[in-house]
Amino acid sequence: MGRLENAVAKYRAADAVIARAQEAAKARVAAAREAKNRARIELVEAMVDAAQSGMRQVEIVKITGYTRERVRQILRGAGVEADD
Repeated sequence: MGRLENAVAKYRAADAVIARAQEAAKARVAAAREAKNRARIELVEAMVDAAQSGMRQVEIVKITGYTRERVRQILRGAGVEADD
């Protein structure tokens, strides 16, 4: 029975390690998502500031890599109208 009990203990310990790793991964993913959300907000604010400072939307498109329509959507959502 000693070998069987030892194998069961190792298996349960390995299972517990997986559970802890999954919880740690969930926390890291949640933190990464929050960081992405903050960065998205900062990007939108910077786009709005640039547009309000006179930068043309075509330049914002070049810098951000977003499509013209997406830039328009973001700026319109912030109350900035197209300058095309």
